[in-house]
Amino acid sequence: MKIQTALSMKDFIAVPSQGIAVLLSEGFTAQDYAAVSNMVTTDVSAYLEFKKFKGTAESNLVLPVIHDGKMIKFFFVGLGKKDSSGVLNIESYRRALGTLITTAQAKKLESLVFAIPQASDYGVAADFFTQQTASIVEIAGYKFDEFITAGEKAKDMMVTICCGTNDENLVQAGFAAGQVIAQAVNRDRDWVNTPPSRMTPTHIADKAQALAEGQGLKCTIFDGKKIEELGMEGLHGVARGSIQDPRFVIIEYKSKNPNAQTIGFVGKGITFDSGGLSIKPADSMEEMKSDMAGAASVINSIVALAQLQPDVNIIAAAAITENLPGHNALKPGDILKFYNGKTAEVRNTDAEGRLVLADALSYITKNYELDAVIDLATLTGACIYAVGPFFSALLSDNQGFADKVKAAGTRSGDQVWALPFTTDFKAAIKSDIADMQNVGNRSIAAGTITAAWFLREFVENETPWVHLDIASTSFNVPNTSYYRSGATGSSVRLLIDLAMNWKA
Repeated sequence: MKIQTALSMKDFIAVPSQGIAVLLSEGFTAQDYAAVSNMVTTDVSAYLEFKKFKGTAESNLVLPVIHDGKMIKFFFVGLGKKDSSGVLNIESYRRALGTLITTAQAKKLESLVFAIPQASDYGVAADFFTQQTASIVEIAGYKFDEFITAGEKAKDMMVTICCGTNDENLVQAGFAAGQVIAQAVNRDRDWVNTPPSRMTPTHIADKAQALAEGQGLKCTIFDGKKIEELGMEGLHGVARGSIQDPRFVIIEYKSKNPNAQTIGFVGKGITFDSGGLSIKPADSMEEMKSDMAGAASVINSIVALAQLQPDVNIIAAAAITENLPGHNALKPGDILKFYNGKTAEVRNTDAEGRLVLADALSYITKNYELDAVIDLATLTGACIYAVGPFFSALLSDNQGFADKVKAAGTRSGDQVWALPFTTDFKAAIKSDIADMQNVGNRSIAAGTITAAWFLREFVENETPWVHLDIASTSFNVPNTSYYRSGATGSSVRLLIDLAMNWKA
């Protein structure tokens, strides 16, 4: 099941459809829904009053009516109220769209139409607002049902978005960008939702190569032998317990601007994390197919950006392996030497994400001239306790770059929250027998912060760096209408926004 979207410049009531939606903010009047009220003999005002529909955020009401001898449905969806500056909240709008789409799907509609609100009501440009509308409609309509065989699968639904504007080219561009973004997010979700025995390191690398080549991007893939030859003992060490060969994937996008800066995207790609010999409890393994969400995000983001053509160069790198307790598995007490020559004592094999990211970060920052690098990882279980399920944790010692990432998160809807990153926490990763250890200590705690300090040791050449811990946002985010259970495509929207709005 999927959503197909179309943009129309027609009046929305002129588009044939099984469902017509009206989006209303608090304080609406009868004039705001007169277009649909005039279509039918039903007293729409009386119905809204009887049902006490006030336009509160995410509220919704369905009214079946007869029009031209056919049964159709009116959907009334609340947008909430304006803030003190007279502007509506764009995240409330996203969630209103999520409510609309999931409600329409539950009614088994095959077609739906609505008129996009005025972008000025949200204080944003028309192309951006159209982009947000198109992307969220398709994101909200996503469902992973590839392996469902019983019963009738839901049919695809065509959603027509009507936009009245004098600048058709502007909104067409925004609409097309929104579709590209949604495709990247939903492809990311497909990868993360797919069972881990099917989504192996080799499978992801092959998919990444096919996507990159389809967009004319350079793609380099290192296999296990090459990874070992390069001295990437972090990635190679974690992979030792699995029969699946690891992969290190690098994809390069080059802007048409010869003076463009270059940013790096680095993703953790543990396709299944059992914890290794420091094995997880059974219930903690149930969602560990999602431990490759960072890799999925960076790969799918750069592929989308190749279509959107930002004015910045991008190098995306993904370290991909399983973490299993095989006969040759990494052991607590082992010491690893990473690509940049630093060593780490392995105190816990379930703190493996930082080990593979260490090699990825040191390789990309040593071998490419980067103006900034951002890594994404489902890194710590502590993250959700620190920031909850609605924010990814941001850690950085470069305020300027951190501010850019925060702004991208706010604009895109992939929200982040900065945690303290002072040197006090660095003491937690001190080892007596190696340069550092891969877990913190209980006296300092703060596992999300201390894990980031471990990663900081592998950022070379003073490259501005941001770490996003997406363990909180990558899977099963509650109370967000445009997400279903399972993968969310966390931070794909953020990375795309960051690149598209990059300024030196």
